[in-house]
Amino acid sequence: MSGGTPPAAVLSLRGITKRFGTLVANDGISLTLQGGEVLALLGENGAGKSTLMSILFGHYVADAGEIEVFGRPLAPGNPKAALAAGIGMVHQHFTLADNLSVLDNVLIGTEPLWQPFSRRHAARTRLLAVAKRFGLPVQPEARVGSLSVGERQRVEILKALYRDARILILDEPTAVLTPQESEALFATLAQMVAQGLSIIFISHKLPEVLRVSHRIAVLRGGRLVAEARAGDTTQAQLALWMVGHAIENTVRRPAGRVGDAVCVLDHVRTGGSGHDRLLDVSLSLRAGEIVAVAGVSGNGQVALAELLSGTRRAIAGTVRLMGRELPPTPARLVQRGVARIPEDRHAVGVVGDLPVWENAVSERLRSRAFSRWLWVRRGAAKAHARSVEKAYDVRGAGLDAPARALSGGNMQKLILGRALMAPASASAKQRTPRLIVAHQPTWGLDIGAVAYVQQQLIAARDAGAAVLLISDDLDEVLTLGDRVAVMHGGELGEPRPAAAWTREAIGLAMAGS
Repeated sequence: MSGGTPPAAVLSLRGITKRFGTLVANDGISLTLQGGEVLALLGENGAGKSTLMSILFGHYVADAGEIEVFGRPLAPGNPKAALAAGIGMVHQHFTLADNLSVLDNVLIGTEPLWQPFSRRHAARTRLLAVAKRFGLPVQPEARVGSLSVGERQRVEILKALYRDARILILDEPTAVLTPQESEALFATLAQMVAQGLSIIFISHKLPEVLRVSHRIAVLRGGRLVAEARAGDTTQAQLALWMVGHAIENTVRRPAGRVGDAVCVLDHVRTGGSGHDRLLDVSLSLRAGEIVAVAGVSGNGQVALAELLSGTRRAIAGTVRLMGRELPPTPARLVQRGVARIPEDRHAVGVVGDLPVWENAVSERLRSRAFSRWLWVRRGAAKAHARSVEKAYDVRGAGLDAPARALSGGNMQKLILGRALMAPASASAKQRTPRLIVAHQPTWGLDIGAVAYVQQQLIAARDAGAAVLLISDDLDEVLTLGDRVAVMHGGELGEPRPAAAWTREAIGLAMAGS
């Protein structure tokens, strides 16, 4: 990207502004993307990245500003116009039909409904040609539900390239990939750029941002606060631009005194479809220790988290909590000292339409601290919610605002505070949870929120809690885990000390080797 005349801009955003009521999500943002360039877009949760990309892709209409693609104005609020202009987007959460073939998924939306028959033979030939050109091998007849996560992402990219995308937006593309799959993706990106494609790369993983991008743009509070060539900046500088102050990285501290077993799984099996079940899983979770479970999503992690949260039952084997059979309901688990941080904060973690204060006490609403004779003690509940808000730095909405108004990071802090902070009336013995089930606790969070959540989990471990951390992020697994185990196909390997693992070994185990 250096020397000679710089390539022409293939995309220009000028003065993009978008308001939602009094909130200014994008404030006069101007950006350019050049041919054959990878531009990384960084920012905290709520910084305006998603809004800006939604405007570019036609899901939102900007209140001010204009967009040009290959020198031509882009019609606002029209996804079809964005696709026709050569813009493709690969979302963090895949939009594929598992019961259809690769070819069927690629063809969806490319043929008019009134066409009497599908030109499948020509489409298959074209798909294979595109796959060969960009080094994305694929089996057109394979059912998507049988593919690995890395293969599914390949199909998502091919969907965009099949439609002649020349500008590709990748949203957290390595969030659910093994290290080996991430390496394959980086090689594919290099090949695409070499053939003239331009890429907007959105990620919270600063090392990979510096590795794959040519330039980096940083948003904060809806404004563009910095632009730099990747070779001219550092992780520390990027973090400073993103949050406005220096971030103290989470440093792995070994556990102190490890206590007795808090929860023991003995040859447990659960129901479920595909790999979303447990097959003969045994595990011991001890006080004062973090056991981290790595694995590609969809290999039984959900079943494990739901089992220990009381929303799924074992069909074989035993689960004992503090020496007694695991209670069958979530409410009783909370009473017994189990704290849960669910994978999907929006669908499971909070009730978006309820106010922040109700969400802060929802799991203990029937306790004597917050209710009497089926009447909610609103004063006590709001006082506790206010304490959670202060202690866990929950910002962006008042206690009476709906929880959906919170950004992802602040919503996760609210869930964390609800799980870890006991009511003021609780005894000293009840203040620290016995067991914490943390499922993807930092997924999709910015660097500041990630550091905060990780520090709280370490503090809970040091206070004597047994922590089960389930995460797709290997950096997080190796940073927080005192012992690490890998889950694949519903089976859980033997936990080993974190120091005994390498990234390569974990990656191979995640892939089933």
